[in-house]
Amino acid sequence: MNTIVRILIADDHAVVRAGLKALLEQHDHLQVVAEASTGEEAIARAQQFRPDVAVLDIRMPGISGIEACRQINARVEGCKVIMLTSYAEDELLLSAIEAGAAGYVLKRIGSRELVDAIEHVSRGENMLDPAMTASIFAEIRKANKAQHAAAFADLTPQELAVLALVAEGMTNRQIAVKLYLGEGTVRNYVSSVLSKINAANRAEAAAFAIKNNIQEFLPPSSES
Repeated sequence: MNTIVRILIADDHAVVRAGLKALLEQHDHLQVVAEASTGEEAIARAQQFRPDVAVLDIRMPGISGIEACRQINARVEGCKVIMLTSYAEDELLLSAIEAGAAGYVLKRIGSRELVDAIEHVSRGENMLDPAMTASIFAEIRKANKAQHAAAFADLTPQELAVLALVAEGMTNRQIAVKLYLGEGTVRNYVSSVLSKINAANRAEAAAFAIKNNIQEFLPPSSES
């Protein structure tokens, strides 16, 4: 890169800041323009110096790195934030992403990887430490499953089984045979399901069931 990347370093340990500064300034295109030891200082320095990239320790006295990230994103246009942490913690990672962090790296990252991360985010790209990639995808899958489960939270196990068979295109008579129920009982179940999931008809109910992966939530005895 030929363009100078202006950097803010925020960490409550002076030795860490000095080490990061010495490391980064070995590269001619990287310039540390400000340092901070607390979240409040990081916000103030970011507003004062308008850096291209802010490298923030996730845990600092007073305002956390995550809150500092959120406020820097709101107040300093064009400043990209990299969160720096000692430990791979899923909850903190998700909070950092929600706060607008463009990068999230572990302190044990190699010097070349840190420089790469700064270069990536300065170009408007995102950077996630490889050690965290599997974790974030697992959390996304977990969140999606929870969201899907919530979609069926009001249904009884029997209503869930009926909805699954509606999604397969079965008629009330076919469902009655499948579940050993009376056809009138199935009709009542279908009516209740449509009301609970706010579906106007069987087609909407089927689409709702498929969209929310209903097969993942069926009791073993009701699986087709």
